[in-house]
Amino acid sequence: MFKVGDYIICGSNGVCKVEGIGSDVPGAQEGRNYYTLASVYQKGKVIYTPVDNEKVIMRPILKKDEAVQLIEEIKDIDMLWINDERKREEAYKEALRSCDCRQLVAIIKNLYTRRQERIAAGKKNITNDERYFKLAEDVLYEELAISLGISKEEVREHIVEVASRE
Repeated sequence: MFKVGDYIICGSNGVCKVEGIGSDVPGAQEGRNYYTLASVYQKGKVIYTPVDNEKVIMRPILKKDEAVQLIEEIKDIDMLWINDERKREEAYKEALRSCDCRQLVAIIKNLYTRRQERIAAGKKNITNDERYFKLAEDVLYEELAISLGISKEEVREHIVEVASRE
């Protein structure tokens, strides 16, 4: 169970801060406790979800040392590539639903590489690829920003800086 003040990942809602725990929420089922979550990056967005919710992935954000380790391991994480377009899109959706940082890195690496190859070949990037790239990047960078105590905008620079040291 999370505590008030904890930062967590709450499914597709991204990084949220636990603002309250209790049964006094709109539409609450009697005898059931709920988290009141405030989205960190979607100002004004409040989520009420049962403490025992098994349908939505809720987990603590990475600790600072885990975030540092993830960034150091980015170069070793394999890309997520599937030749079949439909299966690839489904794999991207599943990776995003999993809230797993390593899977998000795999999507980002794959789509970045694909974008570079298309640009080199004189082709435009595919809109769907851009959408999944941005989604994966936003979710990952939001979590890393909170874990590392930096702004979301600084995360990319930080990753590039760490990669260039090695």
